[in-house]
Amino acid sequence: MYVIVAGGGKVGFHLARMLLGAGHEALIIEKDRPRYLELTEDIGESVLFGDSSDAGVLKEAGANRADVLVACMGKDEDNLVTCQMAKHLFMVARTIARVNDPTNEELLRSLGIDATINSTRLIDALIEREVDAEMLVPLFSLGAGKLEIVQTAIPDDSPVAGKPLKSVALPKDCLIISVIRGGDPLVPAADTVLQAGDGVVVLLTAGKAESLRKVFAN
Repeated sequence: MYVIVAGGGKVGFHLARMLLGAGHEALIIEKDRPRYLELTEDIGESVLFGDSSDAGVLKEAGANRADVLVACMGKDEDNLVTCQMAKHLFMVARTIARVNDPTNEELLRSLGIDATINSTRLIDALIEREVDAEMLVPLFSLGAGKLEIVQTAIPDDSPVAGKPLKSVALPKDCLIISVIRGGDPLVPAADTVLQAGDGVVVLLTAGKAESLRKVFAN
């Protein structure tokens, strides 16, 4: 599977790195030169310098053979333009856009974006305690459903609360890619201590949901 990730911020970087680690082909398109140079130091040739809303850049990225394009830049309009160009000019089968302003979510969907990721809505669900360790909320799937990204929360009595990430025994092919704490997404490290009330975003292979749920639930 070939995935183009438009935007090399924290979300785009970790998504691309996880995909590469899972054996998929992934390419980040980043238009900020200093950030592009930082990314190349970490993942080498899997980064392209340029503006993903430029048709020439998408062509150079090989959008005509991409299975999925994920636009996760800071501006909704950039994500919209990139997804529309990928779908209509290069016939990318599946486009996914990050939505920063919740009021734009329906607009993006009405304009043909296959899926939207609204972090504000997810954080609100965590605050309202609608998401807990008994519920894994699917964010999106990749590779014809072979890979999934889900979100859940750590309850007060979770066995992992108070433990550093490196000591949490996750099922095989499961990886925590973000921790949401106090409404802010964090990039986790091995020594990040998970806390009750944290939201966690996990990349996993299909069929691992039940095993993952048991890790967080008491």
